[in-house]
Amino acid sequence: MAEPTELNKVLAQATAADELGIPASIVSDLILRILFNQGDVSLGKFVETIKVHSQIIDDTLAWMQNEHLVEIAKAGTIGRLSYVYRITDEGTKRARDALERTQYLGPAPVPIEAYNQAILLQTGGTRQVGPEEVKAAISHLILPENFHRRIGPAVNAGSSLFLYGPPGNGKTTVAQAIARLLAGTDPIWLPYAITTAGQLVQVFDPLVHIAVQAEKGFTDRFGKVDKRWGLFQRPAVMVGGELKMDALDLRFDPIAKFYESPLQLKANGGMFLIDDFGRQQVSPQDLLNRWIVPLESGIDFLRLQTGQTLQIPFRQLIVFSTNLDPNQLVDAAFLRRIQMKVEVGSPDDKLFYQVFARVCDIYQIPFDRDAFLHLLQKWYREPNRTLQAVHPRDIIKTVISICNYEGVPPRLTAALVDEACRSYFVN
Repeated sequence: MAEPTELNKVLAQATAADELGIPASIVSDLILRILFNQGDVSLGKFVETIKVHSQIIDDTLAWMQNEHLVEIAKAGTIGRLSYVYRITDEGTKRARDALERTQYLGPAPVPIEAYNQAILLQTGGTRQVGPEEVKAAISHLILPENFHRRIGPAVNAGSSLFLYGPPGNGKTTVAQAIARLLAGTDPIWLPYAITTAGQLVQVFDPLVHIAVQAEKGFTDRFGKVDKRWGLFQRPAVMVGGELKMDALDLRFDPIAKFYESPLQLKANGGMFLIDDFGRQQVSPQDLLNRWIVPLESGIDFLRLQTGQTLQIPFRQLIVFSTNLDPNQLVDAAFLRRIQMKVEVGSPDDKLFYQVFARVCDIYQIPFDRDAFLHLLQKWYREPNRTLQAVHPRDIIKTVISICNYEGVPPRLTAALVDEACRSYFVN
């Protein structure tokens, strides 16, 4: 992570309008839209919503009073922060114009240059996630010995990882463990919105950005931070077969008239998982073509409706997870750009036994060695069926459902294993 002093200038709290780095009209338009929608509003409420210093809001309201756009509805008893304002007829006309431009109501944006600088400062170099942390993150999984060495270096490098192997062996679970691992590292400062060329892009997504209350010693390093920046866990965006190409571009809402950021921008500073790669509604080749330049250069290019192109840092661990053959799915040129390729294969008999015993313990059903050996022989060796790490959980849950139906305590027997497997496997 960057030295805090380098980041302080970017995050420093602005106390005057000309220090915000954005046109003053953005703040006054926000005030007008809030008044138009909510009626009488206190100065303190403006500060809470727009997230700029109270002095800037107070100065802007004083100017708007002068222009007869707002008036004081009620003077508070504890200073100007408690003053309540209402919109005038002239202000209502201006508010309609402001709503024509955009209906955005929320924190004031930061300039795109500040966003780019903050991302670069907070993602430069390598992370320091050690073997013990990685092993702890995947300790709930039964994996081959030293599996942590296959994913730890990729997490630290923060570039790209390709997980492949047959279905049902934990690729998605491994990726989720990586996401939790990243979330436990230093939090990241991100703006709620950014602006460029008069356009507004909402960065914050409540489903992705989880606010954190960092220890005082951590936040003290940054001094007084502009409230337009929030402190969040390292984000994790996970998508599967539902992914479409338009989710990777700026999406303009024609009614609200502002942009929603694409998935990879929301994931900046964290992880972007494309699960079930190759099963999306767009072809793998189109997706690969979309990622080649960002993976190579660390820069992504986004286009506004006006045709203007934005340059955004591409600083996230991007994880592709697939149960299809990588050599048939992607070409060698693309695979070269993926820093690490990790196979999550089917378990051998020993690992399968460990998974089965662990699941029995989790579901509090006594492990029975004879029933397990029967399962292995009849349902795997004889039909030459491939072992999958997900099978023990599903089979044991089915056994429990059968026992619950009979009204007897859950137990493992060869007969119950046979009944569960007949319901589970399709021959």
